[in-house]
Amino acid sequence: MRYLVDGMNVVGSRPDGWWRDRPGARRALVAQLATLADGDEVAVVFDGRPQPGEVEAAGDVHVTAHFAPGGPDAADDCIVSTVEADTDPATLVVVTSDSTLADRVRSLGAGVVGAGTFRRRLDG
Repeated sequence: MRYLVDGMNVVGSRPDGWWRDRPGARRALVAQLATLADGDEVAVVFDGRPQPGEVEAAGDVHVTAHFAPGGPDAADDCIVSTVEADTDPATLVVVTSDSTLADRVRSLGAGVVGAGTFRRRLDG
């Protein structure tokens, strides 16, 4: 299985105070994703630019973190571009609850799992 995660959509699926420490919330998500990545490819895309050292601190052998600067929907556009460029999009599962993004990637052949459902799997 290959997962492509809309990072801030998953982070924002639970109101746990993540907005007080966005870099910490991003690092925490990547750490959780690493537990899922046992044999699976996992890439996560976050809006904006990383804080100094954030990517290195969040890096994991099985999880690739990408940042998409460029304003609103930059991460969504990056995810769509990734799916478009993939040679086998039917093997990708995009994790998002953004209905517009979900529709865009489904039309390209990728599967979709809701952020809340995925978060519960991570927490489980």
